[in-house]
Amino acid sequence: MKIRIPCSSILLFSLLFLFCKQSPAQELTPLVKQFVSVNADTLALIHVNIVDGKGGPAKTDQTLVIIKGQITMMGNSGQLTVPATAKIIECNGKTLIPGMVMMHEHLFYGERVAPYYLGLAMPFSFPRLYLAGGVTTMRTGGTVEAQTDLNVKKWIAEGKMVGPDIDVTAPYVERESLPIPEMMFIKNTDEATKGVNYWMSMGCTSFKAYMNITKEDLKEVVSIAHKNKMKVTGHLCSITYREAAEIGIDNLEHGFMVSTDFVSDKKENVCTSGTQSLMKLDVKSEAMKDLMRFLISKNVSVTSTLPVFEPYSSREIFPGGGDSAVVAPVKETVEKVYNSFVGKDSASAALFKKEMAWEKQFVDMGGRLMAGVDPTGAGRVIPGYADQHSLELLVEAGFSFSQAVKVCSLNAAEYLGRDKEIGSIEIGKRADLVLINGDPLKDIKAVRNTETVFKNGIGFDSKKLFESVKGKVGLY
Repeated sequence: MKIRIPCSSILLFSLLFLFCKQSPAQELTPLVKQFVSVNADTLALIHVNIVDGKGGPAKTDQTLVIIKGQITMMGNSGQLTVPATAKIIECNGKTLIPGMVMMHEHLFYGERVAPYYLGLAMPFSFPRLYLAGGVTTMRTGGTVEAQTDLNVKKWIAEGKMVGPDIDVTAPYVERESLPIPEMMFIKNTDEATKGVNYWMSMGCTSFKAYMNITKEDLKEVVSIAHKNKMKVTGHLCSITYREAAEIGIDNLEHGFMVSTDFVSDKKENVCTSGTQSLMKLDVKSEAMKDLMRFLISKNVSVTSTLPVFEPYSSREIFPGGGDSAVVAPVKETVEKVYNSFVGKDSASAALFKKEMAWEKQFVDMGGRLMAGVDPTGAGRVIPGYADQHSLELLVEAGFSFSQAVKVCSLNAAEYLGRDKEIGSIEIGKRADLVLINGDPLKDIKAVRNTETVFKNGIGFDSKKLFESVKGKVGLY
C-alpha cells in the first residue's frame, strides 16, 4: 500500500510514541497462544466496513491501524497513511464492530435436578465461548463460586487463560427461599453488610441483589457499594423497580420481564410473580411509560437478557446455536424440555414480543439499555453463540444494527466507567474488535460468521475457540 504522510500527522506520531510506551505486549502462555491467529506490533485492517459502536451509520471501505494494541489511525482506505511496517489484513466484504461488553454473563451453567436448581461452574468452557462469540469484556451477573470467577479473571489478565476481561460480581445478596444449594443466603441485613465488605476485600467489583431481599438489605448494599465507588444491580421480585430506584440501585436485570410494579396486591418485601400483571398490561401502557421515566430520572440502567426468555415455538432449541457445545446427556434433557413446550407457549411468546417493544421504548425515551445472555434458565442459552444472537434479537426488536451494537458495547462501557478505553472503535481506544465475514446490515445472520476477535490488538481465532469446547458445556 502506498505510504502517504499528511502535514497534520506530527501530533499523531507523538501520540503513537506514547501508545508504544504505554502498551507493552502481553505475555501469553502456550495454552493461550494456540488460539492466536494475529499478533503483530503494527497491524492494518484494510477495505473493511466499520460499525463503530456509537449508534451512527456504518462507514464503508475503511482502513484501521493498530499499534501495540491500540487504535492509532482510522479513515477512508484511499486516503489513510499506513505505516510501512504494518502487517496488512485484507477485509474486503467484512465488517468490524467493537468487542462486545456484555453485562449479564455467568461462569456457571444452570441445570435442574428436581426439586433443586444447580449452578455448575464452567471455568474452562465458558470463557472460551464468550471470547469466540465476540465478548471482550463481561460482567458476571451474579455468581455461585466467586473465588473461581476471581481466579479466572486473574489468569485471563495474566495471559494464562483465554477469555474476556471480567468485572466480577460478588455472590448474590439473597435470603433463603429458592432451592439452589450453591447460593449464599443471608439471615439479616447485618450479614449482607459483612458479605459485601468481605467480597469487596477479595476483589469483587460489582454486587447483585436478588429476589427475596428486603428494602433494608438493599439500602445497606447500595450504601456500602456507592461509598466505595462500586455499583449494584438486581434481579428483583420482593422489591419493585420503583422502590429500588428510590433506594439508589444502579441497574436492573432482565429488562422489564421481572418487574413486580404492576402487581395489584403486592406486599412490601414479599416476592410475588409479576408475570400475570405484565401479560395484562397493554404494550403502550402509560403506567409502564411512567415507570420508565422514573428510572431514567434516577439514572437507572436496564439490562436486556432476551435469549433466556426466547419462546420455543418456531425458534431454535439453542438460541443462536451452540448445540454442538453441549455434552450429550444435557443436550437430550434440553431437547425434551423444548419439545414439551413447542406449540404451547403462545402466552410467553406474546409477553416476549411485548418485552422487545418495551426495551425499544425505554431507549427511545432516553434510557440506557445494556445486554447479556444469562446462560441459566432451561439450559438453552450457550455463551458466545447467544451473545451473537443478542444482536439478532435486538434487531428483531426494532433496533438498527448500529443501535444494537451500541447496546452491546458502548452503553455498557459507559456504565462501567471504561468508555474512554473500550466500547467503541475510536482512535486512542484499545483494539477490542470483532471481525465478521459478511455484512450484518444486509443479513443479520452474518453475525454468526465471526472470524477474528481482537482483544488488546491480539487476534483470536473464533472458530478454533468454538471447536475447542465442543461437547464440554455441562462438564466444565
